[in-house]
Amino acid sequence: MALLLREAIGDSLRRTRVSQSRTLREVSNSARVSLGYLSEIERGRKEASSELLAAICEALDVPLSEVLVDVSETMAVGAAPAIGERGKERKNVTTDAAVSGRIAQETRVVIPAPSTQALAAA
Repeated sequence: MALLLREAIGDSLRRTRVSQSRTLREVSNSARVSLGYLSEIERGRKEASSELLAAICEALDVPLSEVLVDVSETMAVGAAPAIGERGKERKNVTTDAAVSGRIAQETRVVIPAPSTQALAAA
């Protein structure tokens, strides 16, 4: 079964919290969300609204964009990285491309031109 977005978000939030040695209670109090609801989000049972996700990220003192990049990478490979891997530097293709003013090969999409027959038929 494919990894669901809510599960990947929950995994990322939990890994972040655990890597900070913080309890559910500490983070739930800081984010002003019930402990039970935060637990459900971390287990991938509940979807977090964008506002709630922002509050949780603020409570964890981690940018929402970092969580979303982590989730994106996790979903791309289909498995969560080990907790120890989280702090390692990762290549940011989007930022690298934006700084250099070019599109990275990894993100380039090539759309083939329509054939002349298709144009003539239209």
